[in-house]
Amino acid sequence: MATVVAQSHFIFGLRTGVKNNLLYFDEQTVIFPCGNNCVRYNINQKCQKFIPGTERSQGMQALAISTNRRYLAVSECVEKATITVFDLQHEQSRKRKVLTGGEIAVDKFVCMAFSPDSKYLIGQAGGPDWTLFLWMWEKKKVMATVKTSTDGPINQISFNPEDNTQICVSGNRVFKIFRYAGEILKQSSTFKTDTHHFLCHTWMSTEQVIAGTDAGQLMMFESGRQRWEMNVTQSEKQDCNETFSTLPRVTAIVGYSNGFACSAGPGTVCLFEKREEEDQYKKTKEIKIPPELFSNDPSSAEQQEISTLCISPSEETLAASTDRGQLYGISLSLAELNKGVCAQFEHLSHSSHSSVITGLSTCIRKPLMATCSQDRSVRIWNFETNVLEMYKEFQEEAYSIALHPTGLYILVGFSDKLRLMTLLIDDIRTFKEFTVRSCRECAFSHGGHLFAAVNGNVINIYSTTTFEDVHPESKTLSSLFQYDSRLVSCGMDGAVYEWNTLTGARESESVLKTCSYTGVTISPDAKTFFAVGTDCSLKEIQDCQILKEVRTGDVVCTTVAMSRSGRVLFIGTSIGTVRAFKYPLPIQNDWIEYQAHAGPVTKMVITFDDQFLITVSEDSCLFIWKIIDKEGQGLKREKELIYAEEILITKSDLEEKNKIMLDLNARVTELQEENKYQLSLRDIEYKEKINELTEKCIQQINSLNVLKAEKEKQQAAHVKALSEVLEKHDKEQQDMESSNNQKLMLEYEKYQELQLKLHKVQQEYEQQLHSVEESKTRALEEMMQSYEAKLEEKMMLVTQYQDEVQQKVREFDEYIKQEEEDADMEIHEIRMKYEQNLKEEKKANTRLKVELDTTTKQFHVLQREIENRNLEIEKLKQEVQKLQSVIKALENDITGLKTAIQKRDGIIQDKEKSIYELKKKNDTLNKTIEVMEFRAEYMEEQIEPKENEIQDLKEQMLEMEGELKEFHKTNTQLELKIAELNLKLKTKDKEMHKEMRKLQDIGVLVQRFKADLHTCVEFIQDPKRLKEHIRELYKCYVESSDVVEKVAVDTDTQKENHRQREHYEKIITTLKNQLTRDTNVLQANNTKLMKDNVILMKEINDLRQELRTVRMQLHNYDSQSSFNKRRNGLMTKQSLEEAEKIIQFQRLEIQRLKQEINGQMPSSRTKLPPLTN
Repeated sequence: MATVVAQSHFIFGLRTGVKNNLLYFDEQTVIFPCGNNCVRYNINQKCQKFIPGTERSQGMQALAISTNRRYLAVSECVEKATITVFDLQHEQSRKRKVLTGGEIAVDKFVCMAFSPDSKYLIGQAGGPDWTLFLWMWEKKKVMATVKTSTDGPINQISFNPEDNTQICVSGNRVFKIFRYAGEILKQSSTFKTDTHHFLCHTWMSTEQVIAGTDAGQLMMFESGRQRWEMNVTQSEKQDCNETFSTLPRVTAIVGYSNGFACSAGPGTVCLFEKREEEDQYKKTKEIKIPPELFSNDPSSAEQQEISTLCISPSEETLAASTDRGQLYGISLSLAELNKGVCAQFEHLSHSSHSSVITGLSTCIRKPLMATCSQDRSVRIWNFETNVLEMYKEFQEEAYSIALHPTGLYILVGFSDKLRLMTLLIDDIRTFKEFTVRSCRECAFSHGGHLFAAVNGNVINIYSTTTFEDVHPESKTLSSLFQYDSRLVSCGMDGAVYEWNTLTGARESESVLKTCSYTGVTISPDAKTFFAVGTDCSLKEIQDCQILKEVRTGDVVCTTVAMSRSGRVLFIGTSIGTVRAFKYPLPIQNDWIEYQAHAGPVTKMVITFDDQFLITVSEDSCLFIWKIIDKEGQGLKREKELIYAEEILITKSDLEEKNKIMLDLNARVTELQEENKYQLSLRDIEYKEKINELTEKCIQQINSLNVLKAEKEKQQAAHVKALSEVLEKHDKEQQDMESSNNQKLMLEYEKYQELQLKLHKVQQEYEQQLHSVEESKTRALEEMMQSYEAKLEEKMMLVTQYQDEVQQKVREFDEYIKQEEEDADMEIHEIRMKYEQNLKEEKKANTRLKVELDTTTKQFHVLQREIENRNLEIEKLKQEVQKLQSVIKALENDITGLKTAIQKRDGIIQDKEKSIYELKKKNDTLNKTIEVMEFRAEYMEEQIEPKENEIQDLKEQMLEMEGELKEFHKTNTQLELKIAELNLKLKTKDKEMHKEMRKLQDIGVLVQRFKADLHTCVEFIQDPKRLKEHIRELYKCYVESSDVVEKVAVDTDTQKENHRQREHYEKIITTLKNQLTRDTNVLQANNTKLMKDNVILMKEINDLRQELRTVRMQLHNYDSQSSFNKRRNGLMTKQSLEEAEKIIQFQRLEIQRLKQEINGQMPSSRTKLPPLTN
């Protein structure tokens, strides 16, 4: 087994299409699906933990977390639909239970929910049955099932937050509340929902549920009836019969203590809070997804549909996921502080790809990796810090990407061109374009001085310094891997080629027509290739031969990568897994498989220091693996790699930034001076204010002293008045006490009289009670006597009845025996009938099951088509909006252009007047024009002989083309002779195989003879038995003695065949060498002649252009001669002299080219030697 393993390190992306795909584990940690894993991402520490999915899983369908945040439920499709419950408190998030539908066949579980006490779990199965399951999940026991819908999909299910027995289900024309009682789920309330498609819901209390629809409505249901209905864009009460087809969809909703949050169309979330006295909710805040700064269309980010909303346990943060695989978050406390302003989400981690990732590359000098995707974006990531360094969207789709070894440049293959771009500090800027359309593969050399790109069925190798094509070579490619002197390519035609980048020659090839190769890599010593393709195997190729072939089962391999140490080999598969192989490859199929992606692995790269493996997939996820040994440590490095920190910046950008810095510094100094001046002014103002305040304070102190004196006087007067009031109060109090004492004495006397009366009444009542008790005891004794007599009578009757019952029981037993015998006969007859009926019903049932399977498959296909059509409609709507905006802009441009045309008409009229005046002046210049025309005719006469010379050269070219055709004919004849020789070789090979088989038969015969002779030696002491055995040997072997003679003859023929084969091989090699030499010479001559022709044609065109310019100069001279005649005369002389010089130079150049062509013409034709039989 491989001593080197891969460990999950970090992952970028989000898996869309999973219900409830964002959950809060605690305040700092969120859980979301990515690839074939669930990720626990710590937002503050920027680290991840992984919960791997089930092997051979077809994908996750839904997630659910328990209310105590301890358990996570994951719905997956393997062979059948399963729900796996994980324990999140365990460090490795170990698997607790796996739940299934039991005897009921379930394709998938579309949504799930835990009960408030986390003991129960509900799961909604998909169509066409739409069965709801209730489990006691710790015991894996199905408590109850019920069908929730007949035709429409179910979008969400949930428990009542305080009642385990109450369940809410919502979907298309479905809003039901079920109650679990007596091991059955019964519908407890019905609502009129025939026209509504419910997308989501949330419980606000034990009685209240708020649901959102695809028409932008919010509905509250309470105690079995609908309370109110409102539009999500406004919080006013609406009429229930109103339709909202034009309103945004409410795709997600979540409740919290103050109210609830819900989506309100693309890129918008609304917060609602409860009003104090009513059961109504008021919209308090709108939160929007911000536009992408580096996007080609910044507003496209605002068009994302909200998939899931969740709130942290302390209700501090609101998080959201979108249909394009992005994660956003916002602090609710900050959002509530800025109630007047529209708040905006922020990315929880980084912006990630939203479509299939088509390209991946790494560099040497920096810890960077580059990716491109069908979402038309190019992203630069850092695999050490796990951050997105740079991101830019383009107008065209990117198919391939290559990062320069220095990490300062990238090569991107777009649908229209191949672009070489620089990585600046905050931008990706194009500085060179190549006419290579839809480049599917590109790569830099290890030194970075060359790069290769695929153009259809051609590999073009360019220099990064001169940008010239070095060697054009034709081959269909699906992948390429480049060393500095060698380039390896593989194609869908089953061929793997090795090219020499210095000469452009093909060095080796391996062709297997039964396999379409999808990936290739090379060993560190550049001697061995490893290729994968559609035949489910990994091939080790060396010296044009397949040394080993490791079968990978029924899984197609898509890509392959080898570490620089050569210890381990990784392959990516079509089911999204990554497999690690030990190198040298084992004899048996032995590998480690890792659950990675939810789609085929498209690209795979190992970093230069062998520390990380990076994989990308069609599920738009980027996975970083840490390559470690069994001790958990990274691979040992030969030399510590120090990463560069330099960045590129253009001179104009630097000058601009320096200018901005100077301007800002000047502004800062100005502001400092202004602040100093303002401070001095404020010091003066404050001093004046302090003086004013001190004066006011002194005045107030004086007035306070006066008030204190008055207060003391008033206080003395108040003390006197208070003493008088107290004296009066004491007198009144004494009078009141004396009067109260007298009243109390009277009341005390009344109380004593009433107490005597009460004592008498109590004595009377006690006597009455005593008499009642005596009468009661007497009556009870009489009753006891009478009931005892009745009891004795009843007991006598009971004994009689018991005897009668025993007799009847005996009679009944005999009757039952007779009835059972009759019933057994009837049951046997009925069983025979029903068994026949059951067989017929089973046959019908199997037939119906087959029909049901076909209908379900058709239903799924139709459902997918409907979803695809809906997506296409949404895209078309967006395009229509864009086109409308473009039309408005064009209309504005048209109006602007009309005004410009009107202005230009006025200018044209003015110019026409000036032209009329110039025409008058032109009449005076006709004489000078005639002179210039005479000179132009003279120049044309000189050009004619040159054209004749060019025609002669063309005739020479035609002759050379005829010679070329003759060479082609000879080549075809030679090819036919080579084919004949190949056929002869094949026949000789067949004869060789026959002779080899004969040799094998003779060898077997000799071995048998030796064995028999060995048995004869055992009887060497017994002559009679020895004689018998030797006779038997004679009968077996000596009669066929002519074999020996045949063997001798066959050896001679074999030698002769071997000698002839070597002779023919020598002839073929000489012919091939001569053919390649002749073709190379012809190609070189043709290319030179073609280049010379092109140069001559260019020179002729240049001469014609110069003639036109001379004529134009003459015309300009005529028009300007009225202004300055003397200057015009000098200019015409200079132009004529220049034209004569140019003509003489062109004549010399034509003569030189003629001489070169005559020197390069082949003097004699070499004849090929005749074939020897």
